[in-house]
Amino acid sequence: MDPGDYDEFAYFQENLDEWGLVGPIPPVRRFFVAVDGLRQLSGLRWGDGEPAAVLLHGGGQNAHTFDTVALALARPLLAIDLPGHGHSDASPFGPAAIEDYASDVIAALESVAVAPRDLVGMSLGGLVAIALSDRRPDLVRTLALIDITPGVTSDKSRHITDFVNGPATFASFDEILARTLAHNPSRTESSLRRGILHNALQRPDGTWVWRHQRHPRAEFAAPDVGDLWDRLGRLTMPVALVRAMGPGSVVDDADEAEFRRRLPHGTVVPVPGSGHSVQGDAPLVLARALADHWDRG
Repeated sequence: MDPGDYDEFAYFQENLDEWGLVGPIPPVRRFFVAVDGLRQLSGLRWGDGEPAAVLLHGGGQNAHTFDTVALALARPLLAIDLPGHGHSDASPFGPAAIEDYASDVIAALESVAVAPRDLVGMSLGGLVAIALSDRRPDLVRTLALIDITPGVTSDKSRHITDFVNGPATFASFDEILARTLAHNPSRTESSLRRGILHNALQRPDGTWVWRHQRHPRAEFAAPDVGDLWDRLGRLTMPVALVRAMGPGSVVDDADEAEFRRRLPHGTVVPVPGSGHSVQGDAPLVLARALADHWDRG
């Protein structure tokens, strides 16, 4: 895999082979949607049919983080790059502007279709999904949160933010790979190489930078998101919490207890051994959990 020969659609067979999946590989295309003036939100459209699900990634990630999950689900869906991530333009409110991110995703969904969909949000994407579901329940059939609740604090997630907010540039691909391997010791080198190619850019001087770091600093204060626990608790659609149970998870027992208190009819799906990014550590388990949740919904 030569970093200089990157083609974002060329690696799906590697995903299949790594996890023992059998194709066929569905058609996948990148789309762009205007969300605010000239700003665009981008994402991946899997399959030719009407997409029934929408997947939102975590901070510092991009739509390709769900590639293996999408291949395992084998159904039409959308995986969206949040603002300032992947191929999407940055929000004027900068990173982690949850309410503004929700507005952008709502605009994107309205441009695709307005039928209710199964919404999945991992980490930052999960907080965005809560805000979106509260504001526009007509767009959401079911909600699944991957290793995130409103109770996750900066202390609980410090190992994640320290990695995401690490060096601004890397002298070589090998340097960025070495740091990523150290942060994800349980993952295969091939999967992390693939992930970096999807999530980093080589600049003209030969250095590498994460895609989410290529945007200038925000100029405006982000809109207030309010109390996300309250907003989660008043949702009426079926809600599931997929909780990673291995090293690196940011959800603890207190978070799960509060989730159950706020949503007595919610579902908690533990994933033993998985770290925070369940879609990378246990994508087949996650795909089964999502399919079961959607079937029940």
